[in-house]
Amino acid sequence: MNRAAVVALTALAPVAWGSTYAVTTEFLPPDRPLFTATMRALPAGLALLAVSRTLPKGSWWWRSAVLGALNIGAFFPLLFLAAYRLPGGVAAVIGSIGPLFVAGLAALLLGERATTRTLLAAVAAALGVSMVVLKAGAALDLVGVLAGVASSASMAAGTVMTKRWGRPEGVGPLAMTGWQLTAGGLLILPVAALFEGAPPALDGRALAGYGYLALVNTAVGYWLWFRGIGRLTATSVTLLGPLSPLTAAVIGWAALGQALSPVQLLGMAVAFGATVVGQLPARRRTGAVASPVVARHEPFSSTEQNDRKFSMDLSNGGMRR
Repeated sequence: MNRAAVVALTALAPVAWGSTYAVTTEFLPPDRPLFTATMRALPAGLALLAVSRTLPKGSWWWRSAVLGALNIGAFFPLLFLAAYRLPGGVAAVIGSIGPLFVAGLAALLLGERATTRTLLAAVAAALGVSMVVLKAGAALDLVGVLAGVASSASMAAGTVMTKRWGRPEGVGPLAMTGWQLTAGGLLILPVAALFEGAPPALDGRALAGYGYLALVNTAVGYWLWFRGIGRLTATSVTLLGPLSPLTAAVIGWAALGQALSPVQLLGMAVAFGATVVGQLPARRRTGAVASPVVARHEPFSSTEQNDRKFSMDLSNGGMRR
């Protein structure tokens, strides 16, 4: 699979996440953010474990717990806390700084040097998102701002560490996604019970909403996201993140009757253009002398190996325990 196809498939993850707000407001019971986070993560993780039929081994038990905490268990509650204490536009703008966190951590832990073009794309994407979602006179809440920054930092650290650790030999992204979602859901579950009490009564509409969030929005979405992390640079993947608030704005306009002003349309163009620029491959310097290739341990599988492992996940899942 060529790079453009990998980028396109990975981009479907933030596009799916952009539907979270509409589904939450239109289908789910109000004021239950931790219960919603649990219902997103835990059923999705258990479903992927049932499909892959693969459990962690050795050090991957604690690694999966760490990644699950960073990408899911800490990220979801912090994200909802920011959303509840801040206007939605402010929370989205704070979330859009995630690519800058990833660029710094990737340079430190992965040796991925961010180019000037990449940094400018990250700044332009955040600017474009702010034009789309930020409203004049939006109030700031210190706890909400800190929660928003912490949620972005948590997801950024999870993205970089997922890239750094790779996957165990013979394990595909389907199983890895199941491990992380299950670990994150189990982490959120007691917190939800402590702060929100017993689960609310659910009607058919709420069950449909939770089913969509768990299967499409989370199980498929995070599988595509972690699959993309294994094949693209961490910075390239995270620069697809602004597609989430852009999708939310489009859904609000198309399905909820929310108007889009000229400034918002311009911001969408800026953010989308920055996202596209962030996916362009780095230009090679002309006249550079090729250096000898030195064999070294590579924790990440090649594209061909990833394709084979994913096929094994689906067709030979019953052979693993």
